[in-house]
Amino acid sequence: MRKRIKVGGVINRALLAAGLVATIMGLGLFAIARYSTPEDKKTIDEAFAKGQNQGLYDALSKMKSVGRIQIPGTLGYDISYVSSTTTPTGRTLRFVTNRKIAFAEAYHNTQSQAYNLTGGEINIDNQDQKKSAGVLYPAAQLVINKDGDLQIELRKNPWRLSNIIVRGKEKE
Repeated sequence: MRKRIKVGGVINRALLAAGLVATIMGLGLFAIARYSTPEDKKTIDEAFAKGQNQGLYDALSKMKSVGRIQIPGTLGYDISYVSSTTTPTGRTLRFVTNRKIAFAEAYHNTQSQAYNLTGGEINIDNQDQKKSAGVLYPAAQLVINKDGDLQIELRKNPWRLSNIIVRGKEKE
C-alpha cells in the first residue's frame, strides 16, 4: 500500500509494508518496508570480518532494500540493513547503508569518499513519543582500533535526532 506523508511542507511517498514511518526533525524521512533477517545480519558480519569497512560496503551493495531514508540535501536513498530490538518502553532501530557519494566528491577525489556508510540508531518510546530520539552518522566508516575493538569513525559530527514522529503501526 502507498501512503502520502507530509514532511517539512513537501509531499513524500513511502512504501509501507511494515507500517512504520518516522519523520525526523520535521525534515527527514525514515521509512521501513521490512526488517532485515538473521541471514542478512550473518552476511554483513561475515563481510566485515573478511574485508572490514570495504567488505561491509560491498555486502550492503548486494542486499535488497529494506527501507528508505531521506535526509536534508539529498533525494534520499535505500536502506540496506535495519534491525529492531524491543526495549521496556518501545524499541530501538539500528540501521546501516551505503552513503551516496556526491559528484563533486568523486570528481575531486576527496578524502570524504572513504566515509562511505550512513548509519544510526533511533530509540522509539511508545509510552511518551516526546522522548523518542536517536543519532544519525551521515558519513562514517567502521574500523578495528589498536585495541581490537570495533569503532565508528565519522567524517563530520553525528546528527542528534529529535522530534521523531512515528506514523503507522509496526507489523510483527
